[in-house]
Amino acid sequence: MVTGGARGIGFEIARSFVDAGAKVVLGDLNGDAVKIAADTLGGAAVATGVRCDVTDSGDMDELIGTAVEGFGSLDVMVNNAGITRDATMRTMTEEDFDLVISVHLKGTWNGTRKAAAIMREAKRGAIVNISSLSGKVGMVGQTNYSAAKAGIVGMTKAAAKEVAHHGVRVNAIQPGLIRSAMTEAMPQKAWDQKMAEIPMQRAGEVSEVASVALFLASDMSSYMTGTVLEVTGGRFM
Repeated sequence: MVTGGARGIGFEIARSFVDAGAKVVLGDLNGDAVKIAADTLGGAAVATGVRCDVTDSGDMDELIGTAVEGFGSLDVMVNNAGITRDATMRTMTEEDFDLVISVHLKGTWNGTRKAAAIMREAKRGAIVNISSLSGKVGMVGQTNYSAAKAGIVGMTKAAAKEVAHHGVRVNAIQPGLIRSAMTEAMPQKAWDQKMAEIPMQRAGEVSEVASVALFLASDMSSYMTGTVLEVTGGRFM
């Protein structure tokens, strides 16, 4: 199961899972887009798209129910859904602060706790939470986003300790500058500044985040829990 799966990193993670032989359930706030994404991945036999607001407990229950009832189990949960509402601390509205915190932190908490409840009964499972480099170093104009993404790291480690003895692993990924429609729309000056901070001298691709998610979801990482893997090209190492 992948939240925020209609496009970008979430969609590419889902694609990598399908390519590896998994069946996926995609959740996204955009109900039309997530159904198109599921069809693109191969349709009902391998992928289902469900409209889901990750901050809504009932929506998350429905999403998990679709996975368990449709495919028989929930083995992997990727909490990827997120938004940005960037502004300096002086100009940021309280509403935009609360919204970003809610989507990232409450959304990830909803996904983690509800997936873990299913997985602990099966005595196995992997949860992958998508944080951000912004949660490690803090970014100007992102007091809401940086706080939320740092919170995901703390939540991941706490949850990992709670469920490890049930055979459930919880890990996180912190992507850096990843090439996407959103990042390529930023002003050239901002892009150049970020590029200057990357030792590998290039932006990452969504496939490079997806491959790390696949690793954390698979038995290749069977002795890893509570870890945070940076996919940043060495930026702010």
